[in-house]
Amino acid sequence: MKQKLIFTAMLTAMAATYGVDSVAEQFTVTPTIAQKLVDKITEQDTLLQKINIVPVDELKGEKVIGSVAGLKAKRTDTNAGDRQTQDVLSLGSKGYELFKTEFDTHLKYATVDAWAKFPDFKDRYANWVRKAIALSRVQIGWLGTQAAAVTNATNYPLNQDVNKGWLQQLREFNNGAQWFTQGATQNQIKIGEGGDFENLDSAVFAALQMIDPVHRDGNDLVVFIGRELLASEQARLYALQGRTPSEKERIANILVTKTYANLPAETPTGFPPRGLLITSYSNLSIYWQSTSWRRSIVDNAKRDRVEDYNSVNEGYVVEDETKAAGFEFANVKIKSGNSWV
Repeated sequence: MKQKLIFTAMLTAMAATYGVDSVAEQFTVTPTIAQKLVDKITEQDTLLQKINIVPVDELKGEKVIGSVAGLKAKRTDTNAGDRQTQDVLSLGSKGYELFKTEFDTHLKYATVDAWAKFPDFKDRYANWVRKAIALSRVQIGWLGTQAAAVTNATNYPLNQDVNKGWLQQLREFNNGAQWFTQGATQNQIKIGEGGDFENLDSAVFAALQMIDPVHRDGNDLVVFIGRELLASEQARLYALQGRTPSEKERIANILVTKTYANLPAETPTGFPPRGLLITSYSNLSIYWQSTSWRRSIVDNAKRDRVEDYNSVNEGYVVEDETKAAGFEFANVKIKSGNSWV
């Protein structure tokens, strides 16, 4: 009985926060409160904290942020004609499109009973829901390939069919001009001795050449590298130099702070293990419609659980595709002995 009272009190407090009579009936979250909810979700992941999370009004429209569109200095003979301005922003492909995304979760009664003893029960519950949404957003950003009318978790267990993520945007932009898919062998990119690229440095340098020259020397570029590629590079260095514990320790320390093609290297949450992408954090965005967040919390006795329904219209945006380039991670092969795997 005590657990029931605590949970009921939590729902009453949530209704007061959202300004509704009951959270058991679906309601539209006001834009102001929705923004606070999005901010709390963003706090759950370091990648989300570094990119742009942008509220917009429409389901379709032109990009909001973009990047600087090249060099603008010039000179005009005003005796012969008027000075002409130039667009300061480059938006690559200019449009965005949002799709309804459902973040529906539940808690079994047994879990509610176990948690009810904690004085911060409400905060624990809220944080778990926010964390689940944050992880889903990041996963879709890297792996999403389509926005299916009805998603299929069996066929696409990593949310690949929920929305088109950042990497998919690059695959589709300008016939894949920013997306490297194969080396000498069809549908294979071999990174390692005797391959298309002798090491990670040369692979990153090649990807960097795909970036528009205007952005290529920018001080905000970073290279995202998957953990399997980093492990392969570490193994290569160990084989060359790591004959003593002190050398192994030095190699490990170097890898933590190493740059590739003079770019700082990072491995963000959920990034494909063999992924390689050059861009800036400010070039990656998630747009969401500020009036579209809907929620309800249902006590479903038939299933012995409490169900939490959240939905919002959102989409993934590369602000300027010419400021990004990467490798098709599914095609990357690394050296294992004398074989490519």
